[in-house]
Amino acid sequence: MIKAIRIHETGGPEVMKLEDVDLPDPAPGFAQIRHTAIGLNFIDTYHRSGLYPVPLPSGLGLEAAGVVEAIGEGVTEVRIGDRVAYGSGPLGAYAQAQNCFAAGLIKLPDTIKDDEAAALMMKGLTVRYLFKETFKLKKGDTTLFHAAAGGVGLVACQWAKALGVTLIGTVSSEEKAEMARAHGCEHVINYSTENVVERVLDITNGAKVPVVYDGVGKDTFEISLDCLAPRGLLASFGNASGPVSGVDLSILAGKGSLYVTRPTMMHYMMTPEERDAATNDLFDVVARGVVKVDINQRYALADAAQSHIDLKARKTTGATIIEP
Repeated sequence: MIKAIRIHETGGPEVMKLEDVDLPDPAPGFAQIRHTAIGLNFIDTYHRSGLYPVPLPSGLGLEAAGVVEAIGEGVTEVRIGDRVAYGSGPLGAYAQAQNCFAAGLIKLPDTIKDDEAAALMMKGLTVRYLFKETFKLKKGDTTLFHAAAGGVGLVACQWAKALGVTLIGTVSSEEKAEMARAHGCEHVINYSTENVVERVLDITNGAKVPVVYDGVGKDTFEISLDCLAPRGLLASFGNASGPVSGVDLSILAGKGSLYVTRPTMMHYMMTPEERDAATNDLFDVVARGVVKVDINQRYALADAAQSHIDLKARKTTGATIIEP
């Protein structure tokens, strides 16, 4: 028996229950991972609320690190005792252990600690595909990144600086503004007191930006479009404020023949070669100190519901770890 967070219905954080769960031996092709650290991500709240439907009852969480304790028949990718992590499932990381498809596990180098991996796999790989695949940033580019003091945002600030990219970041408070600046964000806009579009126009001398990375969603959608130069791209990669819906596509023409994409990590890591390239890039920037992981909150597994409350209220900064 292991302890795991389960939901039997969708809703608010109160539907999350800590339960005793039977964990069977791993099936052929699977490995059993004893978790040492679990990552918290906004997508977890979408599964819990029903925004992204999942079969019920269900576990929660897509990101964790740990040690291989058992392997199923035919597994060659990992061995018992290996340190591994995963950042895109299977669903159910909010648990002391889980059986995972062995081919989807990432072996951790000695340069990466378990809690760093659990805090960074999804966030770091998200920044990697956004910056290197969705829109290939190059030295001298300027971009707007919403929620620059969040877990993904702080990684983005550091990675952009290393690429020679000018990152304009939005935040909700002066405390978060200072945090974004400390991580390499060149221009910070406090949307609680400043007009984002006016500030972007001022910073870019009226040129606006070629790409906006928006993980907030509904509340920032039109703001993001208004910050784009003609033929610019909005990469809407999250729904922290709710999903964007009811969009009239003619608005894209009126604002400059704009492009909008809704990317997700799984489509940038569809082959072993793509996955290896992405994870090697991520581990390289961490090993070189280009990207450092800020774990600013830790919660016990039993307090996972509180982590969702704090995340939704935007009380968290950087990365959050749930400790099994």
